[in-house]
Amino acid sequence: MVNKTVVMYMEIGCFVTCLCGWILVCSTLPTEYWTFSEVGSIVLTTSNYYSNLWRDCISDTTGVSDCKDYPSMLGLPVYLHVCRALAVCAVITGFFGGVLTLIGMKCTKIGGSEIANARVTFAGALTYLLSGSCGLITYSWWANKVVREYLDPNFRAQKFELGAAVFVGFGGTVLLLSGGAVLGYFSGKEGIPSGSQKGPRRPRTYATARTRRTYMLPATSSRVTLVPPLFYEGRKSRATRASSKSRSFGRDSFV
Repeated sequence: MVNKTVVMYMEIGCFVTCLCGWILVCSTLPTEYWTFSEVGSIVLTTSNYYSNLWRDCISDTTGVSDCKDYPSMLGLPVYLHVCRALAVCAVITGFFGGVLTLIGMKCTKIGGSEIANARVTFAGALTYLLSGSCGLITYSWWANKVVREYLDPNFRAQKFELGAAVFVGFGGTVLLLSGGAVLGYFSGKEGIPSGSQKGPRRPRTYATARTRRTYMLPATSSRVTLVPPLFYEGRKSRATRASSKSRSFGRDSFV
């Protein structure tokens, strides 16, 4: 009972952790501050450039800001398409991971047996790990491109720095991966039994202990002596008793 209670509270903690990570990943998609750059033209006016997966924006110290979507989807670079796809996959898989975990948790009491619920929870943990992996690839690829362009002395275009959304996304993916790993460990340990927990295998032969003892080699002899089974000995003894009972005695036998 204590073990089940501990596992239940661990599932609740891992679910809350993964849920917080998924919310953080979702919050980065509409945020514009994936990259930013500050350009000071004159003393009183400073322009700020920032962008994300969907648009470019510019603002200045006067409070005027303007955002523009990317003009053509087919004209975008490959890394931007991949980052968009992975970010959307991270959100979708995180949602389904939450649904599966809610169905299979011990505290919700939804579904069938405990082993079936543990397997559903294990599937939810794997989905959370997939969501965290997609998000980790997205933010790592984006951050690597920005840092590489910033440190490249031959890069002549405008250089950007990492925005707040990338760090928030990294935090969300860490929560997803850690919560999914712990949840998968506990649910997999219960739902997928190991080889040592399986029942004993069926013997290959159907010889009983009496048969094996009957046909065992003698310890003092090198020759093989086959002794008839006890079954036939018992039948023979019964036949002998029956014949002795049915024997008739005459008058001359008592003389």
